[in-house]
Order: sequence, then structure tokens, then C-alpha cells
Amino acid sequence: MPADLHEKTIRYERLLSAALLKAVPSPIESSHMMNVAKDFKRMADSYHKDGLHFMDQNDYVNALASFSYGHAWLDAGAKLGVFNVDDDVLFTI
Repeated sequence: MPADLHEKTIRYERLLSAALLKAVPSPIESSHMMNVAKDFKRMADSYHKDGLHFMDQNDYVNALASFSYGHAWLDAGAKLGVFNVDDDVLFTI
């Protein structure tokens, strides 16, 4: 049975929303890595906003892609160590 696109899109939006709240930058404030953390989080937030826009347009394919890309930025930051995360459900740690 194929996945339900609408349900999956809503689930991924919730996952990204939760991950955005939990992705706390960990580097020293004045360091280059703090800039990296802020850039990664800004990208994730931008993809989240794009996804919400696509959902408003009933474009669930692009919304799902946006939420997935946004979450990938946060996962990459967690793997790089620029986010202090301890949730192995929301992040690949």
C-alpha cells in the first residue's frame, strides 16, 4: 500500500518543527562554527517556511521535499556537532 502523501507531509512538518526547537547551537558565540550553526538553522527554518507555503497551495509534493531538506540541514548540523541534541528520534546521532 502506497504512503498517504497528505499524512506524511503533515508528519514531516511536525518532525521539522520539533527539531527546529531542539537544535540548540553549541559552539562558542564568536567562533566560525557558531556562524555555521546559525546558517544551518536558518536554512532549515527557510525550508520549513517554504514547506508551509507549499501546503497552503495544496502542493504536498514540494511541501514534503521542503520539510525533508530542512530536516537534513539540522541532521547535518547535529552530525557536525554544531547543535547540542540528545534526541535520537528527531536526529541521526
